[in-house]
Amino acid sequence: MKYCKKCLQPDTRPGILFDEEQVCYACRYEESKLNIDWLAREKKLQEIADNAKQEAKRRNLAYDCVVGVSGGKDSTFQAVYAKEKLGLHPLLINCVPDELTDIGRANIDNLSKLGFDIISIRPNPQLARKLARKTFFERGNVMAASEYCLWASTYIMAEKFNIPLIIQGENAALTLGTAKIQETSDDAFSVVQLDTLRGGQVASLIQGEEDLTLDDVFLYQIPDVDLMKSKGIRAVFLQYYAKEWSQVGNAEFAVARGMVGRMTENLADMGRYRRYTALDSNLVFVNQMIKYLKFGFGYATDEACYDIREGRLTREEAIWYVEQYDGKCGQQYIEETCNYLSITEKEFWDVIDKYVNRQLFEKNSEGKWIPKFRVGVDWENT
Repeated sequence: MKYCKKCLQPDTRPGILFDEEQVCYACRYEESKLNIDWLAREKKLQEIADNAKQEAKRRNLAYDCVVGVSGGKDSTFQAVYAKEKLGLHPLLINCVPDELTDIGRANIDNLSKLGFDIISIRPNPQLARKLARKTFFERGNVMAASEYCLWASTYIMAEKFNIPLIIQGENAALTLGTAKIQETSDDAFSVVQLDTLRGGQVASLIQGEEDLTLDDVFLYQIPDVDLMKSKGIRAVFLQYYAKEWSQVGNAEFAVARGMVGRMTENLADMGRYRRYTALDSNLVFVNQMIKYLKFGFGYATDEACYDIREGRLTREEAIWYVEQYDGKCGQQYIEETCNYLSITEKEFWDVIDKYVNRQLFEKNSEGKWIPKFRVGVDWENT
């Protein structure tokens, strides 16, 4: 297991790319931002927004753009930016997760109070639970199916209402370093290439389920990209155009606009050291723990990498946070997940054991998985 020389990005992240100096492309992107003409990009985005306004007027539409929202830090920033800075009239689309938290509900209400029209989509909860069980047993991933619906809902509503512009937030290929800088753009139709969406095809979700058809998972399928383009719909990443986009910056912005975080939970129980992420579902915490056991990193690693790249922590300081929080998950969240999946805790751990990376982890005398590696140090040299 090797790490980026600048941040704590491990080479076990699926699709990760490093250059010849063993620096990840997420770090290289952060460096490249110093040479970006942000004023030119802001001007270009305003032109895109103005064109969307004109096109919406020509189509006699009430809305000129669509923004997918959870009520969290990024989507709050996106919605307010679209409305106040670009002068757009956005329709917000909220895909309601199963087991929605009180905090998640409060944050959607907050967006509504900020003056937005919101359509909330609730996928069939029986189907959602069935698919969560399926992907947990077959992929070791509780959230895989919900990721499809989370992304697809915005595109579906844009296509159905013929709204000309979709504003997404972060281009994960840039932020996570799974694409070279020159191979990325503002094109948010590229989300169908995300690893979590497996090409945007939902057939794999229902494979082997004789009682399910593609019609049953309609809300999980991103519409055909060529069809959307032929209808004059454009999808862009706001991160590409907004210089101020950042994880911490978005959180501070959203808090100032009324968003609430997880102020009472134990950080170690959440496997992260900031309180303004994963606000609408507790299942995320278990999923990140599983990811940690698969690949040797969880969400605290992502937080640390953001902080290193943006100058809030040194690499050495960040190692402490990763060692302290990464891969942790409170027992209450494990019990909640087992209840949601209708399995016992023994069944839960029996499945998890199948997906643990034995090169990175070993069981101690108490039967718990512990890392063989040291954060920031090549596994071969420990």
